[in-house]
Amino acid sequence: MFLQIQFESEIPIYQQIKNQVIRGIAIGELQLGEDLPSVRQLASDIGINFHTVNKVYNQLKQEGWVVIHRKSGVMINPDLNVGKTQEYIESLDDLLKITTAEAFLRGLSKEEFIALIDKNYDSYNSKGGK
Repeated sequence: MFLQIQFESEIPIYQQIKNQVIRGIAIGELQLGEDLPSVRQLASDIGINFHTVNKVYNQLKQEGWVVIHRKSGVMINPDLNVGKTQEYIESLDDLLKITTAEAFLRGLSKEEFIALIDKNYDSYNSKGGK
């Protein structure tokens, strides 16, 4: 797994890692059942505190993206079925409210905004993933 962390970004490191793991699954870069680096190994590779990686792995586990076994480590959930829960839909709606507001204030038309969503969504359909 190759991660690109932007240490100067406003997005917290743990969120960058989490986002890249989820995107990696969606584009088929990470396969179901694939092992991820250990907490200490990933922290060492990136040069961050292992508590940060532990936080990411625990969040990914809670959301169903990974499974954690004491002996074999962390792997992409081989039975991935996270589904669209009401909680997720509400969270997505909140995120879209902010994203849409910013796009509106920056002058993107509704058509431009929807075209970006379509482009990104369609990119996952063409790459495999789940």
